[in-house]
Amino acid sequence: MAILKIQPVQSLDAPALTLYRTLKRTEEHERAGVLVAANFKTVKRLLASRYPVISVLVTPAWLEKLAPLLRLRPETEILVYVAEQKLLETITGYVMHQGALAVAKIPPLPDLETLLKNSPRPRLLAAVEGIASAENLGAVVRSCAAFGASFLIVGETCGSPFQRRAVAGSMGTIFKQPLVRVENLVATLLALRAQGVRCLAAHPRADAKKLMHADLRGDCCLVFGAEGPGLTAAALAACDDMVEIPMPSHMNSLNVAVATGVFLYEATRQRETK
Repeated sequence: MAILKIQPVQSLDAPALTLYRTLKRTEEHERAGVLVAANFKTVKRLLASRYPVISVLVTPAWLEKLAPLLRLRPETEILVYVAEQKLLETITGYVMHQGALAVAKIPPLPDLETLLKNSPRPRLLAAVEGIASAENLGAVVRSCAAFGASFLIVGETCGSPFQRRAVAGSMGTIFKQPLVRVENLVATLLALRAQGVRCLAAHPRADAKKLMHADLRGDCCLVFGAEGPGLTAAALAACDDMVEIPMPSHMNSLNVAVATGVFLYEATRQRETK
């Protein structure tokens, strides 16, 4: 049971609050091995996760609601900074719709082999390449969690899934959804194929299979690229096949997070039908 060290805050200038003042410096946060969760729902899911909590910054009203969850945490003690809503709204780069933020450590991520070993078959994987938008990456994580993806593979050309906006976009599901970050997505796809995992590129092209005609019932990895450029030629070449969502002729793409949800839903539907 955690002891709450409650500290009233009249100013955000204290060194201990640096991480809350620098929400736009996501690279600095990740180099420090921490993430910032913002908004009540995301903080609540953080407190229910295995991620080590360092501190929270809340209004008095939100402290009353979160205190029971904070006390149930396994940490010996948690710093709780309490400030009025108007002060929190002065944090640069953050619109304070809800008065709750938290800082947590990013735990070590499992490697690919460990995730494969622990994933029940048939495995349903997702992989992403070139996604710079934190909001989109977070929404992809959320789709993976919603439709039961075994884990998500984040390629080297993607942004960090632990950026504040990505964590918020995932609605905190990143604290539960397994994922792995790889240094070479193409090599990873080839390694998956060598282990019997079919890699299917989500790619609209005339000779691509229609989604409803693709067999997604066995071990497979669905591979997605950014909405504009799509997947690189190297990533496409590393896949077994290309699959597209049928759309009217005046439409040629969907937001990557939406497309991920459609593909994963179809895979889940096929598996439940089986």
